[in-house]
Amino acid sequence: MRVFPWGFWLLCVASAPARGDSGSKARSCAEVRQLYGAKGFSLSGVPQAEISGEHLRICPQGYTCCTSEMEENFANKSRSEFEAMVKEAGRSVQATLTAQHRSFDSYFQDLLNKSEKALHDAFPSMYGELYTQNVKVFKDLYSELRRYYRSSNINLEEALNEFWTRLLERLFKLLNPQYHITDEYLDCMVKHAEQHRPFGEVPRDLKLKATRAFIAARSYAQGFLVGSDVVRKVSQVSLSQECTRAIMKLQYCPHCRGMASVRPCNNYCLNVVKGCLANQADLSTEWKFLMDSLMGVADRIDGPYNVDTVIGTIHMRIAEAISNLQENKDSITSKVFQGCGNPKISTKGSSSEDKKRRGKVTLEAKSSAQALEMLVLDAKGNLTALKTYWITLPSSLCSKKVMASSASDDKCWNGMTKGSYLPEVMGDGLANQINNPEVEVDITKPDMTIRQQIMQLKIMTNRLGNANIGNDVDFQDTSDDMSGSGSGDSCPDDVCGKRLSKSPSTRQPETHAIPKQSGHGVHGASSRSLPSASLLLLLSVAAMAVQHLWR
Repeated sequence: MRVFPWGFWLLCVASAPARGDSGSKARSCAEVRQLYGAKGFSLSGVPQAEISGEHLRICPQGYTCCTSEMEENFANKSRSEFEAMVKEAGRSVQATLTAQHRSFDSYFQDLLNKSEKALHDAFPSMYGELYTQNVKVFKDLYSELRRYYRSSNINLEEALNEFWTRLLERLFKLLNPQYHITDEYLDCMVKHAEQHRPFGEVPRDLKLKATRAFIAARSYAQGFLVGSDVVRKVSQVSLSQECTRAIMKLQYCPHCRGMASVRPCNNYCLNVVKGCLANQADLSTEWKFLMDSLMGVADRIDGPYNVDTVIGTIHMRIAEAISNLQENKDSITSKVFQGCGNPKISTKGSSSEDKKRRGKVTLEAKSSAQALEMLVLDAKGNLTALKTYWITLPSSLCSKKVMASSASDDKCWNGMTKGSYLPEVMGDGLANQINNPEVEVDITKPDMTIRQQIMQLKIMTNRLGNANIGNDVDFQDTSDDMSGSGSGDSCPDDVCGKRLSKSPSTRQPETHAIPKQSGHGVHGASSRSLPSASLLLLLSVAAMAVQHLWR
């Protein structure tokens, strides 16, 4: 007969209102006071012991150690801290991509520098005045190659054609000093150059291989910069008011409730962060495409396009071309005379042995193929690790920054009290947050800054796709910033429109903008042979408008 009294007593105890982790006695607010002061706030007006919480607007309205002012201050603090967490995570990704760009850029520039140095070191003794009187021609070539790689608006095939034309004009006059050769005569000679092939097959072969190598190299280098710039801009997107409330409830409400030692439930944290970063998660698909495209071009650079051999031996191919001209001088001169007539004899003719000197090509190229292979392997490893960055960011923040409890913990902070968290975890992306129990998310209003960055990822992926098959893309270096939080209702012609190079000698490369290497802005137009950037953005806005009307 003693069961009923004991059972009744236990029932009464279980049904008594809880105050944090203690019984009915008001708890001390010492822990909250310490935390509040450590965050830089004044302790004036902070309760010494728990008070009634009817005034609270974010935290549960039970007994609390927080006043309205404290709740507001904690909310603002949680917002700034969470935004700092996102930026810190982004800086880590930026650092990885920037380091990869720096490593490849240094390697590629070194290839060019060594090739140019080898040319200037060897050519004086090999060719005498054939070189010394034409130093500027060679320097201009390497200068143009560097400008192209740095994404200046240069037609690479045209630049190479111009080099061979200028070199032929200069060398033909030096190899035939006994004749008075006018500019008109040189124009005639150049018109017949393709037929006579004075430099052999070198110009054609070098143009094919060098353009593929340079196109791949500069698109590859720019891909890292664009990826880093997208992360930087997306990481700066501010939290919504609804997200601020949810983060506050996640991080500081347990302190107000006297549960400072209770960690947030893991699934609860995931729902909060997924709701707050819903727009960011929508980057994931195009982000993966960019990472895959970079890895594809990396394979080309270290494989079929053979950047190490092609770029590192430019000086050797030029020497080979000059030797072809020297060895076939008489035959070529005869053919030119047949097509353009005999030029007048010059009264200033010279038979200087130095001008007629023919050098045997003994140039060597030091291979750095192993260094390139290591660069590519390192890049592919990092790119693979970064592919899932946007969809793994919530779990990373919850486990490493928010310090959420384990998934199986049933004594964690669930947003109301200490216990288990029952709601299911939401999927990734904006559309999957329609039923998020922790953050009110309007899925009909995507963040336009992030949508613009998704477009930049598409643009860069298509540039890399073009580079992967050897198609040129013209990069416009511009300082106009289109990454603001505008409405996105229109896409200016100078941003989304395609501009074509005026080169008459090659197919017209598509035009896009790039972020400056200092990290200022991503700009450009889509190079996809699929929908244009303006069309994609217009369709996106139209779809959102229709969806909004149906709601």
